[in-house]
Amino acid sequence: MSAQKSFLDAIKDRRTIYQLNKESPISDKQIQELAEKALLHVPSSFNSQSTRLVVLLNKDHEQFWDFVLEVLKPLTPEDQFPKTEQKVQGFRAAKGSILFYEDPEPVENLRKAFPLYAHHFGDWSEHTNAMHQYALWVALEAEGLGANLQHYNPIIDQKAASHWNIPLEWKLRSQLVFGGRAGEAGEKQFQQVEGKRLFVHGAN
Repeated sequence: MSAQKSFLDAIKDRRTIYQLNKESPISDKQIQELAEKALLHVPSSFNSQSTRLVVLLNKDHEQFWDFVLEVLKPLTPEDQFPKTEQKVQGFRAAKGSILFYEDPEPVENLRKAFPLYAHHFGDWSEHTNAMHQYALWVALEAEGLGANLQHYNPIIDQKAASHWNIPLEWKLRSQLVFGGRAGEAGEKQFQQVEGKRLFVHGAN
């Protein structure tokens, strides 16, 4: 994490930024290291370590969003496609994307090993994946990058799997698009916390 920003400040400052460019305050190698640290240190139920990350940078990132446009075109009404294309080109203009997958094999192994909890392991797998998404979003924010989270799965799954040799049984869960900030997020709206979303008992 950047020495310029605390963890709590990075959580506070993390926002959805749609206007991104290809500039980055850190190197491609450092981006890879962030992904490695997330995989090593984000917790998973029963230490399943079921999350898989595919980091796409530069031309490979652009190729992914070109594929998204290819699969969207026949699915989108002709009069609506220009708007869809503009949106996807905005993602393509960024520096990179992190694809978040879940590998079902360790989850199935846990179901067999602990049948009492078998019906929970699918949910816990999703929790683990979400923690990886959030950890990396905050980590990128701490390093000065903007990001937004997308869900073009499952329509892009097969094309991505074929091109980047990703096992078809892995389940794509989201795509974190990141890059230099070319714009800012809109004003954040907060709901009441204490008494509505936060309940504290036993505090001195």
